[in-house]
Amino acid sequence: MTHRFTLRVYYEDTDLAGIVYYANYLKFIERARSEWIRSIGVDQREMKAEEGLVFAVRRVEADYLHPAKFDDELVVETVTETVTGARIILKQDVLRDGEVLFSSHVTIVCLTETGHPARLPANIRLLVH
Repeated sequence: MTHRFTLRVYYEDTDLAGIVYYANYLKFIERARSEWIRSIGVDQREMKAEEGLVFAVRRVEADYLHPAKFDDELVVETVTETVTGARIILKQDVLRDGEVLFSSHVTIVCLTETGHPARLPANIRLLVH
């Protein structure tokens, strides 16, 4: 299942040349992951309050292929690649008119509120498959 999140590039997202500043792609994929998590029925505030668990990014591999520019409409596609007892690996691509501009693999883990690693809850493992 592919989750799609649409966004517009604003002036604040760009550098002096009108090209998206490289770190902003990480913000774009973060927003898309938050919406993806919500779309599968996980309430992160509830997970923290009831189970004392939060999601954290453990690793990001990123390839910058083509520049996005001011006023572009972008789509972030999120696909689950791997789910284990301790991690979720997602493929997240940023596209403009079907062309991949930025491609990434993101490893997500669960942490306790004190920052210690924790297993992914079984219900979440089932939801993200």
